[in-house]
Amino acid sequence: MQVAVTSSGPLQGRRVAVVGLGALSCAGVGVDALWQALQKDVAPESKRLAPFNADHIGGVKELRRLDPFTLYGLIAADEAWRQSGLEGPILDAGCVVTTGIGGLQTVLEQVRVLNEKGPSRVSPFMVPMMMPNAATANVSMRFGLGGPCETVTTACAAGTHAIGNAARMVASGRSTVAVAGGAEAVMVEIAESGFRNMTALSNTDFSRPFDVNRDGFVMGEGAGVLVLEEWEHAVARGANILAEVIGAASTADCYHITAPDPQGSGAIRSMEIALADAAITASEVSHINAHGTSTPLNDLAESIAMRHVFGDDVPPVTSVKGHLGHSLAAAGALEGVVSVLSLLNQSIPPTAGTTQVDPEIGLDVVIGEPRAAEIDVVLSNSFGFGGHNGSVVFRRYRA
Repeated sequence: MQVAVTSSGPLQGRRVAVVGLGALSCAGVGVDALWQALQKDVAPESKRLAPFNADHIGGVKELRRLDPFTLYGLIAADEAWRQSGLEGPILDAGCVVTTGIGGLQTVLEQVRVLNEKGPSRVSPFMVPMMMPNAATANVSMRFGLGGPCETVTTACAAGTHAIGNAARMVASGRSTVAVAGGAEAVMVEIAESGFRNMTALSNTDFSRPFDVNRDGFVMGEGAGVLVLEEWEHAVARGANILAEVIGAASTADCYHITAPDPQGSGAIRSMEIALADAAITASEVSHINAHGTSTPLNDLAESIAMRHVFGDDVPPVTSVKGHLGHSLAAAGALEGVVSVLSLLNQSIPPTAGTTQVDPEIGLDVVIGEPRAAEIDVVLSNSFGFGGHNGSVVFRRYRA
């Protein structure tokens, strides 16, 4: 199959620096907790968030008016923003903090109120709490980001698309700074039942990306956020540059609402366009942070796509969903954070839960323990229901 590759992505313009990272996951609050958890081959027993302190985000009254997914996004964004050293307001700053589903917990609670107490008792805050753009709106208001403020709801690819779209804002000159990420809080019975009844979830509640015994994904929750900045602006103010976004792409399978194209054609085009956007060859990629959901069809299709793009030299692959579960739109954002951490630490986390890589996969999946490596370029992939594909390319920063 021949794939036509064209490029009109973020790197056809100004350079884009990563200057801040934030994370909230079952590993705990913060980027350090995330990275430490990923060094272990054993995943956290629960993929739910442990209780955490949000007093720095607001008082009791203010927090009560935030759906959990918005709060998660604010927690991660606050960490990333503080690390960046930036101060608002910045009137051209962009913000793309996205979600796959939005305020589902708010909807469920208010349906209960409606049924038990009647329509007059439904909260007047229900709509601003449930709307999918609530997280990005609240982040923009908190830090004074006055530029484009958008939400991408492309299922499990949304977090990666957020990073690519935000990088495009900076590279094009539309924004000097952009906050990008994803947040999700849908670990509730109705969501789990829906995924389970469509046979997407693991019957053993155990995530095994690329393993011969994989049988579905495990739900997760949380948020990941990156702060991007125009390179010269970051250098001029003495920012601590963590990495560079050098390419991104978005494609569609145009195949099926939930199943991936078994030949991986959309994923192939996404990776090839991202590499062309970055003006690099496949041989220059040091490591792939894979989507790796642990479902039989998705892992196989992704491996077929990677082997097509990279031939016999697919770089080492990992999936952090073995550790964190699959947090839908937050997944790609957290994986973007982890990609930068791999560049900073020159280390690839193991794929937790995976012990025997499926021979059909045919990839060098990092398992057992972290792998020290010389990592200059990381490709991060995300693929979502609806046939949405996203790829982002990060490059190591050398002072």
